[in-house]
Amino acid sequence: MSNTIAERVENIKTELQGGNAFGERVTLVAATKMQTAEAINEAIQAGVDAVAENKPQEFRDKNEFLLPCSRHFIGHLQTNKIKYLIGKISLYHSCDREELANELARQSLAKGLVSDILIQINIGDEATKGGYAYAEAKETFARLTKKDGLRVKGFMAMLPDSDDETLLRALTKKMRELYDWAKTQSSEVEYLSMGMSGDYRLCIEEGSNMIRLGSTIFGARDYGGN
Repeated sequence: MSNTIAERVENIKTELQGGNAFGERVTLVAATKMQTAEAINEAIQAGVDAVAENKPQEFRDKNEFLLPCSRHFIGHLQTNKIKYLIGKISLYHSCDREELANELARQSLAKGLVSDILIQINIGDEATKGGYAYAEAKETFARLTKKDGLRVKGFMAMLPDSDDETLLRALTKKMRELYDWAKTQSSEVEYLSMGMSGDYRLCIEEGSNMIRLGSTIFGARDYGGN
């Protein structure tokens, strides 16, 4: 299995060598939901840039067994679970609402920390997904960049599950335009996290510089619960 994960990571890294359409380096984040510490460590050794959980308890249970590597959080985060993550996460991808931003800022300040966040945008305006509306994005960015305890590093978005490539490219272009605008507002902005196993190539072509890959690295997920 180790060779399989290593080979997959190596193949992806080779694919990413040219950067995105804007010539920017693409950060490779391994989405580690339901993966064992052993499998995650194989991905770390193979050279992923960061590992990311989407459940706080899973992070808590696995974190001490993982090799040194940047730790990200990519899931919906309840405010009462921040305590498992605070001070241990390098980047929160899913700052999707005011309640979370306020509580993350409060707990960061209480510990003398600044937490790096991405503002999650619901780019497809989907009822099933969290995130700020695209129409609110600039106002939200301006507000959160002023909040003590937080450092806004960019944006995160999840594309709709659609075969309409024209639609998907239009949405990714809107996110890239938003990211480019934000870069003119703050020198802290450096990430547009957009693209998962099914759509990362399209996202890179449209300017994403951070991708979150699970099954492309680890293979199909086993939901057997063993």
